[in-house]
Amino acid sequence: MVNVYIIRWIIRWLSTCRHEFRKFRARLIVSTVYLFFASAMGVGFFLPSGVVKRFFVKIGNYWLGILLYTILVVGTADVIHVILKRSKRINQEKLRSFKVFVISGVICAVGIAVLSIWGMVNAGNIKTTRYEVKIDKKADDLKQMKVVMAADLHMGYNIGCEHIRKMVDKINAEEPDLVIFAGDIFDNEYEALEDPEKLITILKEIRSKYGIYACYGNHDIKEKILAGFTFGGSRKKESDVRMDEFLERAGITLLRDESVTIADSVYLYGRPDRHRPGRGIETRKTPQEITADMDLSKPIFVIDHQPKELKELADAGVDLDLCGHTHDGQVWPGNLTIRLMWENACGYLKKGDMHNIVTSGVGIFGPNMRVGTIAEICSITVKFN
Repeated sequence: MVNVYIIRWIIRWLSTCRHEFRKFRARLIVSTVYLFFASAMGVGFFLPSGVVKRFFVKIGNYWLGILLYTILVVGTADVIHVILKRSKRINQEKLRSFKVFVISGVICAVGIAVLSIWGMVNAGNIKTTRYEVKIDKKADDLKQMKVVMAADLHMGYNIGCEHIRKMVDKINAEEPDLVIFAGDIFDNEYEALEDPEKLITILKEIRSKYGIYACYGNHDIKEKILAGFTFGGSRKKESDVRMDEFLERAGITLLRDESVTIADSVYLYGRPDRHRPGRGIETRKTPQEITADMDLSKPIFVIDHQPKELKELADAGVDLDLCGHTHDGQVWPGNLTIRLMWENACGYLKKGDMHNIVTSGVGIFGPNMRVGTIAEICSITVKFN
């Protein structure tokens, strides 16, 4: 229904601008071109893995973002038009004129193009966001630690080798002591990876004094997705074993509801995803269970893909909670509405004595664009008392 509404609007506007578009043949061509882009995502979903599937899925993901802003811009224009039609102060003859209709169409087309192109360009520009936190605990001889966090890489049809290369260069530029990935490293389908061997080679170039650690997110599972809708029934969703092997070969240690000690001074705990805990885990440990056997006089870092249970983690003695998942809404107006859903949708929050940092993520999900948000890594200087 939405596509019928949009194509009808496009043909009507083109027909007003140029009389050639009033002919059946011209309208058929316009409708066919529109149908190609509108159906690309669905076509790609049913194709077998390969170059052709990648082409259609990528086209579909670009189209998804363009469609979003087409709906917003055209819908807004129609609402404004309805309001003006009811106003007695507006010259109704001029409002219905050829000139007003053409100009309003041009404004809409330019608005859609600017938002879409900017979003596509902005999605590929990774920034570094820096934080400094102080933890009132001793870490033996360590005075401070540089922790670099990345999340939501979503390696797959949208995110490939070039983008991951940018991320690795950004990470290494910070000269980190510790690197962590806070979930959604993959985008559901292992077959969607552009070049697994090359990606592994790139990730192995990350330089970290105390290693590289990760937890899984809700997309680090084997699952088919079409425009945000998932398939596979009610069976338990688990990561593709090739994803696990990929991380191991890339030098990334995956933490599955377990902890490690960094430099014999700091606990690092990786939590499974809240809704999809993955292989071998039915119910993830509670915050109290996480810290039950820890020495609470030492700093405790937690990687948790979704920024939930902040109070519970703080009460359990966690000092630094690092999360992703939200993408900060990714595209406007999502960056405004996302704040209604999360206590900390993006950025820094102090919860009791705990520092919570949520990153907007390195990659993207669905629409291949970012509008009103940034792709980022987070460089966190942690100072100990």
